[in-house]
Amino acid sequence: MRLHTLRITAFGPFGGTQEVDFDALSAAGLFLLHGPTGAGKTSVLDAVCYALYGAVPGARQGPGASLRSDHAPVADLTEVCLDLTAGGRRLEITRSPAQPRPKKRGAGFVTEKAQSRLREYDPQGGGWQPLSRSHQEIGEEITQLLGMSREQFCQVVLLPQGDFARFLRADAEARGKLLGRLFDTRRFAAVEERLAELRRAAEAGVLAGDTRLLTLAHRMAEAAGDSAGGWPLPQHRPGDPGLAGAVLEWAAVARSGARERLDIAQCAVSAAESRQAVARHALENERELARLQQRFDETRRRAEGLIARAPEGDRLRERLERARRAERIADPLSQRERAGHEHRRAVVAWENIRGRLPAGEADAGAEQLSALEAGAQQELGALEAARRAERRSAAISEERARLDRQAAADDELIRETEGRLADWEAESRRCQDRIDAAQDAATRAEQLAGQLEPARLRLQAARLRDRREAEAADAGDLLRAARERANSARETWLDLRERRLRGIAAELAAGLTPGQACAVCGATEHPEPARAAAGQVDRAAEEAAYEEHTRAERDRAQAERALGALRESVAEARAGAGDATAGEVERLVGELQQQHAGAHGLAADMHAAREAQDRAAREHTERVATQQQAERRSAARTSHREALEREQGALEEELTRARGESRSVAEHASQLQRRVLLLGEAAEAVRAVGTTARRLKEADDRLADAAFRAGFDTPLAASEALAGDAEHSAMQRALDAWQAEEAAVAERLAEQDASAAAELPPAAPQAARQTLDAAERAVRDTASALDAAGERCAALARLAQQFTEELRRLGPLRAEYDRVARMATLTAGTSADNERRMRLESYVLAARLEQVAAAATARLRRMSSGRYTLVHSDAREGGRTRSGLGLHVVDAWTGQERDTATLSGGETFFASLALALGLADVVTDEAGGVRLDTLFIDEGFGSLDEQTLDEVLDVLDSLRERDRSVGIVSHVADLRRRIPAQLEIVKERHGSAVRHRGAAVTG
Repeated sequence: MRLHTLRITAFGPFGGTQEVDFDALSAAGLFLLHGPTGAGKTSVLDAVCYALYGAVPGARQGPGASLRSDHAPVADLTEVCLDLTAGGRRLEITRSPAQPRPKKRGAGFVTEKAQSRLREYDPQGGGWQPLSRSHQEIGEEITQLLGMSREQFCQVVLLPQGDFARFLRADAEARGKLLGRLFDTRRFAAVEERLAELRRAAEAGVLAGDTRLLTLAHRMAEAAGDSAGGWPLPQHRPGDPGLAGAVLEWAAVARSGARERLDIAQCAVSAAESRQAVARHALENERELARLQQRFDETRRRAEGLIARAPEGDRLRERLERARRAERIADPLSQRERAGHEHRRAVVAWENIRGRLPAGEADAGAEQLSALEAGAQQELGALEAARRAERRSAAISEERARLDRQAAADDELIRETEGRLADWEAESRRCQDRIDAAQDAATRAEQLAGQLEPARLRLQAARLRDRREAEAADAGDLLRAARERANSARETWLDLRERRLRGIAAELAAGLTPGQACAVCGATEHPEPARAAAGQVDRAAEEAAYEEHTRAERDRAQAERALGALRESVAEARAGAGDATAGEVERLVGELQQQHAGAHGLAADMHAAREAQDRAAREHTERVATQQQAERRSAARTSHREALEREQGALEEELTRARGESRSVAEHASQLQRRVLLLGEAAEAVRAVGTTARRLKEADDRLADAAFRAGFDTPLAASEALAGDAEHSAMQRALDAWQAEEAAVAERLAEQDASAAAELPPAAPQAARQTLDAAERAVRDTASALDAAGERCAALARLAQQFTEELRRLGPLRAEYDRVARMATLTAGTSADNERRMRLESYVLAARLEQVAAAATARLRRMSSGRYTLVHSDAREGGRTRSGLGLHVVDAWTGQERDTATLSGGETFFASLALALGLADVVTDEAGGVRLDTLFIDEGFGSLDEQTLDEVLDVLDSLRERDRSVGIVSHVADLRRRIPAQLEIVKERHGSAVRHRGAAVTG
């Protein structure tokens, strides 16, 4: 990967558009990126990372971080454009983050979405060709071409020295985290986790199988009961070895005992069934004897009863004979009773009707009453027309009442509508005033929103100005103290230097040797060498004072730079805040916010005001239409009412003549209907009395004649002898029963077996029943014992079969668990076969760390003049049980291997730099050998002395042998003299700017 050009607009501290020509800078192989603190040196690297991956390095990607420059004009949008070559392809990436921009119409801002564009240069003359505008597609394309993620890029291309210093001194766990991110060993960790999951799953399967085996064993114990002969069930737990064998052995003993108990139960059932058969036969004999003896006793009692009731039988036969003769008068007697009943009913009906007739009509005959009925019928027919007229008059009255109600309702509606219409003009004006007020508030809210944002920016600037002024005051105090210390250290150094020069002869004399030439005069004899005076200053004291003087000067310069930066920041903040205090600006912002909130609340009423106006207009239109309809209905009702009044007057004249003395025609007609009905009923009642009297006399004559022919003196005697059907049937049944009883008793007295049984002793069936019950209980008990023994044997056989099948199914699962468990413990570092107790991921990372250490040593030896070598150590640290990611340094001067934490500050820097370069080489090789033609190294050179700095720069310069260019980001002033190609970041009031310096570049 080679960078060509970077163009930055409104990004970070760069307010305008700045362009970096990496081709010109890379021509020298080594170039310097420098500038004051806060100018934007690291922002250049952030822009490169953002162009490639759409995000800045993780440490500067915190919540609330914004890529947009605060110095940029509102109309300029933030954009980064990078021209590079990767994978043999010339590409141009342009990215813009999500950011606010002014509205194209009206005031205010809208959020512009993030955008990305990727183009490729066609060397065949096609120029730049667009490839994609998708964030995801561009990210995948760049990641594939570079072969590394953003984290790897930030570690390999943008070498952060502070991170590698921490990596150099870190423990194994911290190194593992960084190496895991760079080399992406998640797949090995996934293998460990997958094996652990498989182990847990297989273990759960084995434990579940053992649990099922134990469940079957407990079920066998429940089924066996005491068949195991007192041998207890094995007390194993799931996962215990020997569980299956112990349970199988116990089950065999239990099944043997169960079969033995089954044989014993079968023998007991056979003996009990034999005893039951004997007892059942004895019970049957006793029951038969008891039946015959009871039958003989019952027959004897029945014969004695028949002899005692013989007179009763004679009377029954005589009564039945009289009843049969009386049956001849049954029909005449029934006819006489019906005729008498009908005559009495007709007399009662006539008496009831007679009481309701007028006095002159109570003794009238049937013909006279019929004539009166016909006259009333004729009069009733003449009233039908009058009744129709009366119904029509009532309907007209209801219609007139309905018209009156409608007229009253319409009058009320007209009065209400007139009142509402009178208020229409005022309501319309109120709605329009409400709309105008909302429109004015909306305009005011937009104006206040435009004033509010600058006021907030002024408030931020005022607060920043106050903080920076306080910090500047503190920095001024620090600068004065640093100057005093620097002046004091300079005076001390000059004084010691002067004193050393005064005694330099004694210092030189101390180095004279007899017979050797003097370094000053060349004489070999030294008769009177100078002697050191009291308080003589040697070279070490002068150099220590010079070191103190140099350190104080650096502190003073640093304090001056810090104060200068703070003063520039104060000036920028004053330019943005003006002369107003932070409190005044804060009050102004509060007032604007309050006014904006009030105006926005009034403007929000616009929609409701327009809806209220529309509702009022619709209501006005509806009320006008309602009023007009009510007036038209009122006019129509007036003419209709007059016609009804004329019709009702004519009907009333006709009804007055038809009602007579009654209150209404209907009442008069009802009275006539009741008289017609009464007269008809009276005539019919008179006729019924005469007819029923004739029928009664005829029935009496027929009854007397029938009684005489049946042999009775009077009809009353015949009636008394007559029996009903039920009584006659009862007497016949009693006589039949008497005769049947006599025949049955005679037949049973002739039975021989009952007579013989009566001569034997009384039967004892209860004792025989008790003996049989005891035998049956014995059969049931032995049968239950036999069933239980059979079920026990079957259950044990079935459970033993299930246990064997479950054990057979569990065999492959247990073998799989053993295999997976060995692999899981080996990769997790907990197996006895893993001597160093290293996890699989740590093992892979240890191999990578060994490669990194070897690559870093090649450069570290040159930087340290062959003294130091980096080596990987897989020894355990701090008494821990694991190992694998140790990193030591071998000191060639002492031959000892020691921890990297013992290196000095400068040694730590060049060791970290060598480690970073070595790591970059290894990561590049793993990424598929992608060429990284441009590297950046951020800070750390200030800790090196002059000789070490030369050696480090020689190593960096040697990177050009692999056609690489290296950019150094540093504040060290000596590097500006050593490195001619430079990119200077200049901090200005309106944003930083870039300046190209050096023989190979222009700008």
